[in-house]
Amino acid sequence: MKNFDIDKVRADFPLLKREVNGKPLVYLDNGATTQKPKVVIDAITGYYTDINSNVHRGVHYLSQISTDAFEVTRRKLRDFIHAKEDYEIIITKGTTDSINLVAQCYGKAFIQEGDEIVISAMEHHSNIVPWQMLCDEKGAVLRVIPMDKAGVLDQAVYAELLSAKTKIVAITYVSNALGTINPIKEMIQLAHQHGVPVLVDAAQAIQHMQLDVQDLDVDFLVFSGHKMYGPTGVGVLYGKEKWLNAMPPYQGGGDMIKDVTFAKTTYNELPFKFEAGTPNIEAGICLAAAIDYINDIGLDEIKAHEDALLAYATEKLNAIQGVRVIGTAAQKSSVLSFVVDGVHPYDIGVLLDKLGIAVRTGHHCAQPIMDQFEIPGTVRASLAMYNTKADIDTFIAGLNRALTMLL
Repeated sequence: MKNFDIDKVRADFPLLKREVNGKPLVYLDNGATTQKPKVVIDAITGYYTDINSNVHRGVHYLSQISTDAFEVTRRKLRDFIHAKEDYEIIITKGTTDSINLVAQCYGKAFIQEGDEIVISAMEHHSNIVPWQMLCDEKGAVLRVIPMDKAGVLDQAVYAELLSAKTKIVAITYVSNALGTINPIKEMIQLAHQHGVPVLVDAAQAIQHMQLDVQDLDVDFLVFSGHKMYGPTGVGVLYGKEKWLNAMPPYQGGGDMIKDVTFAKTTYNELPFKFEAGTPNIEAGICLAAAIDYINDIGLDEIKAHEDALLAYATEKLNAIQGVRVIGTAAQKSSVLSFVVDGVHPYDIGVLLDKLGIAVRTGHHCAQPIMDQFEIPGTVRASLAMYNTKADIDTFIAGLNRALTMLL
């Protein structure tokens, strides 16, 4: 990691300098949202100061400048995930919006009564509920890939679930609650052997590792800007051109049309067919600054730093008596979830907060995981590029202090 300067990285994030409850902030809730570097904050200010205008529909100067900037982001997103065409990049509100778009649009075109949809036991609610809603509407059947006690999906059962009835597979790349990295490329290949398209939820992967949609041969890939150091309220749906062209639009309104009469509406070409109405222009434009920031540091450098930090934190956590890590897969990324015998996760989270340590507690929008492990929830410490061993040491010391009070 010769090019990775952690002190320089931390200096780029203004919020990390603040105190919470009189203590220096240790921010370990990055799985929920990441902090923003100054270049992103400056880009947001610059947008409203210099170029604020609607996009794709104005001939005046500001509108053209804003439109160009918005489309620059689309091209940078194309390159960031190695998509073939920029029109395969649909700008959405976030991962949840992207999954719902596919569930509704693909579902309308291709799902019928008796068809089957395959998801996994470790999905975020956003990759469960939209498919349940579609199944209820269409009379389709939801099939679930089980996982073992380590938080690893059963690939043999997955292979058995795929059949002529399977119409789509929707799986997470990295579990938000366990940190498990799934063998996505192999799972996609297996689905394609049955002619089944695959949607991958990359919300917890996009900020930690390089993704190449062409190498993966994935049909749909979704993620959010705010988890990759960008603004909130913006996300991405990548879709192969053949699927996007075959799907009807998600919403009706401005920008997704070519011609409108009271007799008939002709829909716009890609990507605008799926981008009805005024988008979150500021976030769409300023996401480019986050992409540039990540690229300047390098995802390989980021991953190496975070992997070393995860190994260090895991060792320290496992040394505490009574702590049980939930999610012990061999392949993990930047998430440590745990429980302590006899202590509710919420109580640990509250006491850590008093020490300026921000973690997440609860079911992490993954209640089926908690049900499988028969626990009410976990404490989750999730890492980002700006975290340090000193953060982990403070967290471990704080956890020990909290447990002396609770046990």
